[in-house]
Amino acid sequence: MAASLSSTTLPEVLRDQASRQGDRIAYEFEGRLTSFAALDAQTDRVANGLLALGLTRGDRIAYLGKNSDVYFELLLGATKAGVVMTPVNWRLAAPEVTYVVNDCSAPVMFVGPEFVSLVRDIRDRLPNVRTILTTEGGEPAWQDFAPWRDAQPDEAPAVDAHRNDVAIQLYTSGTTGKPKGAMLSHRNLLFMVQADGQPMPEWDRWTSDEVILLAMPVFHIGGTQWGVNSLYFGAKGIIAREFDAERVLDYFEQDGISKLFMVPAAMQIVVRQPRAARVDFSRLTHIFYGASPIPAALLRECIDVFKCGFVQVYGMTETTGVIVALHPEDHVEGSERMRAAGRAMPGVELAVRDEHGNTLPPRTIGEIVTRSGGNMVGYWNLPEATAKTVDKDGWLATGDAGYLDEDGYLYIQDRIKDMIISGGENVYPAEVESAVCDHPGVAEAAVIGVPDDKWGEAVKAVVVLKPGAEVTAADIIDFTRTRIAGYKTPKTIDFVETLPRNPSGKLLRRELRAPYWAGKDRQVN
Repeated sequence: MAASLSSTTLPEVLRDQASRQGDRIAYEFEGRLTSFAALDAQTDRVANGLLALGLTRGDRIAYLGKNSDVYFELLLGATKAGVVMTPVNWRLAAPEVTYVVNDCSAPVMFVGPEFVSLVRDIRDRLPNVRTILTTEGGEPAWQDFAPWRDAQPDEAPAVDAHRNDVAIQLYTSGTTGKPKGAMLSHRNLLFMVQADGQPMPEWDRWTSDEVILLAMPVFHIGGTQWGVNSLYFGAKGIIAREFDAERVLDYFEQDGISKLFMVPAAMQIVVRQPRAARVDFSRLTHIFYGASPIPAALLRECIDVFKCGFVQVYGMTETTGVIVALHPEDHVEGSERMRAAGRAMPGVELAVRDEHGNTLPPRTIGEIVTRSGGNMVGYWNLPEATAKTVDKDGWLATGDAGYLDEDGYLYIQDRIKDMIISGGENVYPAEVESAVCDHPGVAEAAVIGVPDDKWGEAVKAVVVLKPGAEVTAADIIDFTRTRIAGYKTPKTIDFVETLPRNPSGKLLRRELRAPYWAGKDRQVN
């Protein structure tokens, strides 16, 4: 059953569920079952442990690890101590991990087994980190999570959480090459399930009998919010360490998954597994997908195999995820609405504005702006960037260009920002260009997104070499892998004599993109 609407913080939601259905399973991870009552008790101990380490209200903890029940214990325990969870994207390269951990000034860091050696290598570059704990061992010099947690007092900590307190800080790729920490409050996270009391669409009404697969990474809002949703509705959350197509099919067979969220690239991998046609998907009611539209051929394939409702969702980290959804009944092949992102969710306002801030009429392209209880508190320590994104009236600029039709359906046409979305991951050209230009043979570079059937968009670098440099595409690609995450690394490189620029010297990125997007009805894939 759903938590009470009077629950305004994550600790209140958990305590409500523990008192109402304490024996039911909240999360299952690799055979380990945690009931709502046990989760409530264990997160009290986590909170007391964090306070014993000297953390105070507003401090951050860093989590570098794959999906785990430990992550949700830490998230909920941190909020009981007034501390902010900061999950770090484990796909990042060592310099990027270093930047995020230092930027959030976390005194305490929790490290999953796959990343112990990475953290060992960068330990001397983390001056703010006083304590490191492992989540599953791997380093004798660092205490492990379970014995640390179990050694703490079990009484509820004497710290009150408030709905406007920051609960989590998620890092987004930065337009200038540095990630920004988007601060999300309890109110932001719970708005996505409470909608300020407004009725939710039928496909978004969850019950405690649901079995939810949490397969998307928790360092994204899609992964964390999915776990918050299952907690709020008292459903059982099956946590997958990471996305694996074969294991996803196992979860359907063994656990009877009823809802899950995947990006279209992941859907394609799952549906094309040879055994997919033989798996029983009868308990599956809805697949939620986002980050890119679904190709018509893939949709047909998925409908034939999964035989469930499909919901396309659109949102951002800064909006705490979903603000727009394309309902199952709108998934009609050949319909104009299949090109739409969808309609605003309950409690969400949408508008399209011109460069002067004027609201535009239907079917006129401009920047998409939104206002809701999901809009972030702001960017950590970046007041100017916050002010550029959220105006004084609470409207958040998405950086996407599009239009609304007469019925309120949103159509996304292009990005005002240069961001690339590849396999559901955001990539900013400035970040990649910086890494490419560090190569001693590169004079300058421009990075663009080009259409890709599997990942939606692929990262391409257009490079001008220094005179006399003998450098191959493979040389540059291998070089960038040591500096940035693999998904940001260019997949292809074109070499040119000069980059196109206007008379004032500004790079004409659209001119570079144009040949690859010719014939497309929109400039996003």
